[in-house]
Amino acid sequence: MIDIIGTIAAVLTTLSFVPQAVLVIRTRRTEGISLAMYAMFTAGVAAWLIYGISLGAMPIIIANVVTLALASIILTIKIRSVLPAQPSAQGATAATSAPIAS
Repeated sequence: MIDIIGTIAAVLTTLSFVPQAVLVIRTRRTEGISLAMYAMFTAGVAAWLIYGISLGAMPIIIANVVTLALASIILTIKIRSVLPAQPSAQGATAATSAPIAS
């Protein structure tokens, strides 16, 4: 009975995450997502996976493998969307050391 409850919980929480993951993967838009929150969420899902593995609890393992894969994709997209917005050290150096045309 406890495994049935765990399986239902795992299926529901994993499925609830899928529409957000599909939307971000399709649109590549992550403006409304906090990088810090998603990094913590992904780390938490990884910890749940380790916990599930240590218990040998298949509902926890399967749900967190799927969620970790989706969360990692979203986190990667978020990180890539943030990186170009920050000036690179090399670009800043090149811009400041270039000769000025008169």
